[in-house]
Amino acid sequence: NSRTMSLLSQLEKINLDSVLGESDSARYVTSKILHLVQSQEKTKKEMISKGSTGIEVILSTLEVKSFNLCSYRCIVSLVFYHQALYSEIRGGRRASVLVTKGGTQILLQLLLTASKDSPANEELMVLLHTLLAKIGPKDKKIGMKARINGALNISLNLVKQNLQNPRLVLPCLQVLRVYSTNSVNAVSLGKNGVVELMFKIIGPFSKKNTSLMKVALDTLAALLKSKTNARRAVDRGYVQMLLTIYVDWHRHDSRHRYMLIRKGVLQCIKSVTNIKLGRKAFIDANGMKILYNTSQECLAVRTLDPLVNTSSLIMRKCFPKNRLPLPTIKSAFHFQLPVIPASGPVAQLYNLPPDVDDVVDESDDNEDVETESEVETENDDDKDQHFKNDDIETDINKLKPRQELGRPIEELKMYEQFFPELSENFQEWDLVSKEPKPFVPDANLSGPIVVPTAGEE
Repeated sequence: NSRTMSLLSQLEKINLDSVLGESDSARYVTSKILHLVQSQEKTKKEMISKGSTGIEVILSTLEVKSFNLCSYRCIVSLVFYHQALYSEIRGGRRASVLVTKGGTQILLQLLLTASKDSPANEELMVLLHTLLAKIGPKDKKIGMKARINGALNISLNLVKQNLQNPRLVLPCLQVLRVYSTNSVNAVSLGKNGVVELMFKIIGPFSKKNTSLMKVALDTLAALLKSKTNARRAVDRGYVQMLLTIYVDWHRHDSRHRYMLIRKGVLQCIKSVTNIKLGRKAFIDANGMKILYNTSQECLAVRTLDPLVNTSSLIMRKCFPKNRLPLPTIKSAFHFQLPVIPASGPVAQLYNLPPDVDDVVDESDDNEDVETESEVETENDDDKDQHFKNDDIETDINKLKPRQELGRPIEELKMYEQFFPELSENFQEWDLVSKEPKPFVPDANLSGPIVVPTAGEE
């Protein structure tokens, strides 16, 4: 009976009669609901109360095709405010509710419709991308839905056309970061130049729009997990650029306020060095020396431990592998064979020059199943949750330590005289039958039996 419920009923009726072109009425009703939600506490509680159908009516309104741009903008603003309000009061669980109600599919379809306008409405695009960035992590199928709907490259094209507009680029990058968690999407976006676009945003060094750079680095790190994108980055010399950017931030961030950006650059280097070409490019760019020196300077600051840990992982992964015993000077330890044969493969290894690496990196970068395969990989996260580690022993009998005697039984028999209760047969004799009585414990006894010592009665 409230004013809000009455307006929602009117909006639901307009949805049914939308073929008549009542877009002006829809705009009036939605703007009125938005005003009440923003101004009245009672209306806020009614919209997010349990059993309220407000969000269902609003989402169904977005599916109507005959509304004009102003009506859509009011409705999306209402959905956005509804999401923010529920996150504030209920701890952010409304995103999953929007997903279960089909909100992701509706927003992607509306994004596709709005992108056909030239030029696209900036306010509507910002609202749509902000909503998709919020509910995207709650929807594991958002990457597949975006690809099927044809909305995958809309955000990428908006970034290309609006590089000087951080207000629009930031939510678009957040959506691209969500899309890039899907390997098929990462390869598709890489073919359309997203890797080159990310490097335009993160370089050269600048402290302007650091929030935009942080999101761009996270997106790039997710994209470079694809072997195809990693090879593309290596071929264009971006490994050297990443190291240069990291050194610039290390030198200029004297107060350590941008530690997350520095860690984002290291995450990109870590992703690109997952392939053999990336590790080789890292070594050729003098990356070992750069990360070692910067890590040494970060040791004195406890808050920079994440940078040191990530740098250590990268250096361990890229360090050349050698056989033991080491005939070269590539390690702090040297293992000398007692006898070195005069000929054979061992002698050949010892005759190699000090700078020759005799171990070949056998990792194969050519097997990129995510490039040519059309198999969907959206369920990889679910499989990882049920992954069983075969290295963990589950047999309880094998986990119990085996207790072994320090001496054989024959040597322990010399101590029998000190422990007669272990070997003697203490039985009570029946004086009538002259036979031992069977031992029957007394049921009235409770607790341990105390044996009196000498001098006690």
